[in-house]
Amino acid sequence: MPHSPSPLHLPVMLEEAVHWLAPQPGATLVDATVGYGGHAEALLASVMPGGRLIGLDRDPAALKSSGERLAARCRREGWAEDSFMLRQTDFRTLPEALASLGLGPVEGILLDLGVSSPQLNEAERGFSFRRSGPLDMRMSPGDPTTAAELVNTWPEDELARLIWEYGEERHSRRIAREIVRRRQLRPLQTTDELAAAVIAGMPPAARHRRTHAATRTFQALRIAVNQELSALEAVLAALPDLLAPGGRFVALSYHSLEDRLVKRALLRHSGRCQCPPELPTCQCGASETMRILTRKPLTPGEAEVSANPRARGAKLRAAERL
Repeated sequence: MPHSPSPLHLPVMLEEAVHWLAPQPGATLVDATVGYGGHAEALLASVMPGGRLIGLDRDPAALKSSGERLAARCRREGWAEDSFMLRQTDFRTLPEALASLGLGPVEGILLDLGVSSPQLNEAERGFSFRRSGPLDMRMSPGDPTTAAELVNTWPEDELARLIWEYGEERHSRRIAREIVRRRQLRPLQTTDELAAAVIAGMPPAARHRRTHAATRTFQALRIAVNQELSALEAVLAALPDLLAPGGRFVALSYHSLEDRLVKRALLRHSGRCQCPPELPTCQCGASETMRILTRKPLTPGEAEVSANPRARGAKLRAAERL
């Protein structure tokens, strides 16, 4: 049976993303996190006739689903079969992916960061503490490192640092200590076991939050397993070379670590130095190659958050190549 797009996945801030990318017929756009194709389908429609959509994703299941979705739209509309091209790869390799397709700078790039609803809902992927499954968390099943390997082999101080830096979890040391205590009895293998360890490691008053007590720890491990922040830094650094003059960039982020990296990169590309004030000369490479379009990040409206809780916390930033 063919894999169909999940009805549970709704693209976040779809109208806003299309608006700020300002696509024109005939343009070439990149959805560097194509996922299940919600943004991609709208972007493809916006550059027709004569345009092209390039989609990247690490997840083969998501890429298969989005390919079927885009192909079906092309058949319905009578668009050429090569109106879209998909590649299974990390967006850090976007420069190489475009070069392999014989493409130069493009008119628009979208990054919808984080994890998708279908990934969270598939217990066997191990992304969510709400569904019992193996401690995996890999965006691509071919990647070498799982969350189980990290929680069962990393030293306690390294686990604490990871949970603090990537999860911004104030109880990181206590949580790491409890994980190590439990794994000495037997390895942690499931999301249930990890969530229980996290909760047990926290002081009782901290176990009852508006969000689940394990949220930050699971986020930290997912980021580490998939090297998400280093990939984001790499593609952000390359932005001026990837966009044609007048080309636009839109990023959707879902936590402060992602948003901070996007904000600082766009400030650097707009010529505003991000070095500490005590440095005598700029070391961050600030150069005025882009113009920031969103003075402050945009957020979804109440109606969207009500219809799609995953949109809560989303922040959209946009910039234009000079």
